[in-house]
Amino acid sequence: MTKSDGTPGNRAPDCLKCVYFRVSWDPAFPRLCTVFGIKTKHLPSIEVFQATGHHCPSFMLKKGLT
Repeated sequence: MTKSDGTPGNRAPDCLKCVYFRVSWDPAFPRLCTVFGIKTKHLPSIEVFQATGHHCPSFMLKKGLT
């Protein structure tokens, strides 16, 4: 089931579709989240879930994506 903002109800959101997702210049940590200020090897949503036990509360779908 998908919520009205485009995020899946019971899964981590797809960071690649988020306005806050960026690609880092650092090959050891190529993915980053501008909201949480984290660089990681994995998708930031995975790191957020591991740290908090909750799916990312800041996910915002990029314009033009459904």
